[in-house]
Amino acid sequence: MKYTLTTDAPEAARVDCLVVGVFEKGTLSPAAQQLDEVSAGAVSALFKAGDLTGKAGQWRMQYGMPGVASARVLLVGCGPQAAFDERRYRQMVTTALGVLADAPVKTALLCIAGLVPTTRDTAWSVREAVVAASASLYRFDQTLSEKAPRPALKRLALQASDEKADALNEALEAGVAIADGTALARDLANLPGNICTPTYLAEQAQAMAKGGKGLKATVLEQEAMAKLGMGALLSVARGSRQPPKLIALEYSGGKKRQKPIVLVGKGLTFDSGGVSIKPAAQMDEMKYDMCGGAAVLGALQAVAALKLPLNVVAVVPASENMPDGDANKPGDVVTSLSGLTIEVLNTDAEGRLILCDALTWAERTYKPELVVDVATLTGACVIALGKHAAGLLGNDQPLVDALLAAGEESGDRAWQLPLWEAYEEQLKSNFADLANVGGREAGTVTAALFLARFMKKQRWAHLDIAGVAWEGGAKKGATGRPVALLTQFLIDRARHG
Repeated sequence: MKYTLTTDAPEAARVDCLVVGVFEKGTLSPAAQQLDEVSAGAVSALFKAGDLTGKAGQWRMQYGMPGVASARVLLVGCGPQAAFDERRYRQMVTTALGVLADAPVKTALLCIAGLVPTTRDTAWSVREAVVAASASLYRFDQTLSEKAPRPALKRLALQASDEKADALNEALEAGVAIADGTALARDLANLPGNICTPTYLAEQAQAMAKGGKGLKATVLEQEAMAKLGMGALLSVARGSRQPPKLIALEYSGGKKRQKPIVLVGKGLTFDSGGVSIKPAAQMDEMKYDMCGGAAVLGALQAVAALKLPLNVVAVVPASENMPDGDANKPGDVVTSLSGLTIEVLNTDAEGRLILCDALTWAERTYKPELVVDVATLTGACVIALGKHAAGLLGNDQPLVDALLAAGEESGDRAWQLPLWEAYEEQLKSNFADLANVGGREAGTVTAALFLARFMKKQRWAHLDIAGVAWEGGAKKGATGRPVALLTQFLIDRARHG
């Protein structure tokens, strides 16, 4: 898909379809008003006849509108003009692209001038239009014998004013980079566990490094991890026939001595729960337990595409969690790379075991400026926040604030939860330095506190994406979150430090 910017008058655009927004009570966007004027009131007539109300989500395709070069005009409802915010803007784009995806339309012009939420600028609207459009057009068919029908749409132009052209072009590039990084994360997460193994993830990182975008991949094998003393990570991998991998993908766009930002993504390519086995229902969704790893790889791809002046490293501890004769057992005590011992009370709390060794290794290897880990870590986060916001905890409030702001800017939102020492009591063990679970209460908080024990000397934040990383039910599939949040966070770091 190709995205472009144009300042052409909507009525003169020679495209297969023109997309304009309309509000409730007959209020027209600037583009809709122009069309109404050149067509002798054709748009207003639809409102008067009751064929168009302007309600959010409503649409109507008009053919052969007088005075308009495009053969089709897609009128999309935006709801009340006073309530037109970021969510309704994305809804408008999603509705429009959903219609275009099923139409024999190869080229389209989306008129966003005058459809900018009052709290945002045109550059924001350009970027978010690209991200929302790409998400609507995404199709996964890699494991189908017959490929799913692809949308005919090949080029989407965005009509906006020519003011601040450099900022708009930059926004377009950012939108494309975020969209492509999100699609990569979705592709990786949607693949089944028998294809997307730890080895496959490592191969994808290595392929990215060969793409000539300033990326370098390093993969630690099981023997190297054992020699280093990664007892926590390897204890999870023992139950699987798939060898674990510790993947590092480096992007060096900043100054040589600039400390890197490290993103650590959980890469459990399949999680059966181990000996503490999960219920059979919906266990297929546990192929998504590597969405954190997929997200940090997607973010690195976006960063490289944008050539941000930063040094960034994605670290992905990749493994399976299976119930084998050599698998972890409840009550086992393992020794982490940090030297801390861990009592494994529940083998289904394996993500924190692979993450703690990855976090320690990343800190020792890269001496980073800051670390953000991303993981589908707890079902408790799904219960607490649902699918709308990721859980966010950290030991550095400015870092947490920056991530919250990036989430608001990108629409890939997070919500801060407390990281209070009082909860640490739940992680006490009679037989080890700490237990890997803290009971049913505050599961998201105690999981984060577990990881915090390994980041005491480091600026660190944790994103629990268990609720946002995939959709269930009829729309089952990966969302690609939080690639947009992470990329926006890094864009902000590049701009403001």
